[in-house]
Amino acid sequence: MVKKIISGGIAGIDAKIVEVETDISYGLPCMEMVGNLGGEVREAKERVRVALKNAGFVIPPQRITVNLSPADWRKEGTGYDLPIALALLSAMEQIEYRALEQVFIVGELGLNGEIRGVRGILPMAMKVSESGLRKMIVPKDNEKEAMAIAGVKVFGAENLECLLRFLKNENCWDRIEDSTGYVSDAICEATDNDFADIFGQEAAKRALLIAAAGFHNIVLCGPPGCGKTMLSKRVPEILPPMSERECLEVSRIYSVAGLLLGGDKLITKRPFWSPHHSTTPVALAGGGRMAGPGILSKAHKGVLYLDEVVHFSAETLEMLRQPMEERKITVARNFAAYEYPANFMLVVSMNPCPCGFYPDFTRCNCTPEQIRRYRERLSGPIRDRIDLFVDVPQVTMDEIKGKTGKKTGSEEMKKLVLRARCFQQKRYGGDGDVCNALLSVKQMEQYLNPKKEATDVMDKAFERGKLSLRGYHKVWKVARTIADIEESEYIERKHVTEALSYRERKIE
Repeated sequence: MVKKIISGGIAGIDAKIVEVETDISYGLPCMEMVGNLGGEVREAKERVRVALKNAGFVIPPQRITVNLSPADWRKEGTGYDLPIALALLSAMEQIEYRALEQVFIVGELGLNGEIRGVRGILPMAMKVSESGLRKMIVPKDNEKEAMAIAGVKVFGAENLECLLRFLKNENCWDRIEDSTGYVSDAICEATDNDFADIFGQEAAKRALLIAAAGFHNIVLCGPPGCGKTMLSKRVPEILPPMSERECLEVSRIYSVAGLLLGGDKLITKRPFWSPHHSTTPVALAGGGRMAGPGILSKAHKGVLYLDEVVHFSAETLEMLRQPMEERKITVARNFAAYEYPANFMLVVSMNPCPCGFYPDFTRCNCTPEQIRRYRERLSGPIRDRIDLFVDVPQVTMDEIKGKTGKKTGSEEMKKLVLRARCFQQKRYGGDGDVCNALLSVKQMEQYLNPKKEATDVMDKAFERGKLSLRGYHKVWKVARTIADIEESEYIERKHVTEALSYRERKIE
């Protein structure tokens, strides 16, 4: 008789239900596994055979057929070990099949019967909930991750012996309570990064405040040691806290990437990723032999920081084009195409010239042509997708000693960001997922609400030919954010003027 066990695998950042069918019949002793299997899945029969032997079970010398359905979808990973083993034991009548009916099972087996954690449990738990199933057997390492989805009974097993002992109890599932779901107080610890620690740079702080309020992309350009990296690393501290939906969305990406394995918390703080300039296009975009999310997707809902961006390869930087525009990235393979979210805030830092000291001509000997070639390593199409360009000057001694100006801190900046985001949420509705930087052209026509003098300034700027159509739209979006910070219903002339000041200036 054919025995069926419900399991699943990962496709992109989503899960798919897979049925593990097992049949034992008379014939030449062998164990055949079919169903469009990857290398790790084909190796499962040896892991399962030895694990069952060491657990005290003898596989009968008969013809065993294991099918992973649907066969038109490729199965990858080691999570099918446990369902295959339980399907075999059920077919051998070593355990009651009734305890396994309508139960989602996943896990890797060690040769000693240990059940090891696998990646992608969170999207699997989401799929279980959506499909009407209510029971899961997962590795102990993945138990808390699976329990982040409410209404699912989750049993975390350390080894085969522990699991079989559980399944032998007649009413085993009655003793397991439904999971309560996402725990909102599992907040990551606060950091010591505060904008108040940075001497001077009030203009750069103002620009970063605007960028955070509207989720705009920004470039910081200045000499070495002026504080570009310190400023950039503090951006997550002023971004709004993530909603429950955003936490689950980001955590699902990290689960598929294997970065939640063994952890007891979801991702509750906005991600900050700062890849080295030697990062490859595949590492940035995702993919690989077993397709998985790249750095662009891991920075979803957070900050992607590219330090000294001109040292990244041109091929790597051009990978940013589609995600910056569409907020997602599609990775195609021979057997499937996977879509990963990539809605990040890009923060870029760079030197103004090869030596780094332009426009200080007492130290800079670079020619205008050298400076242009240096800056053109960040291509025109990428530059056109940047909302704000900010010059970060060298700090003066008076600023270091605190004799001039004020020192704006993260707490003050975050209050302004939250105020602007609340203004946007009231305007656009929803749970704050739509920010000014993400507005479509149709939404801009509906929500910008500019005054006539502001429109006149923008019309003249566009007519002078210094703005592309994309740049024109980006200036309007930045102006809308500046108005939101001031809680102004209308975009005024001063808002547009400030937004235009953040466009890149050409080297003469």
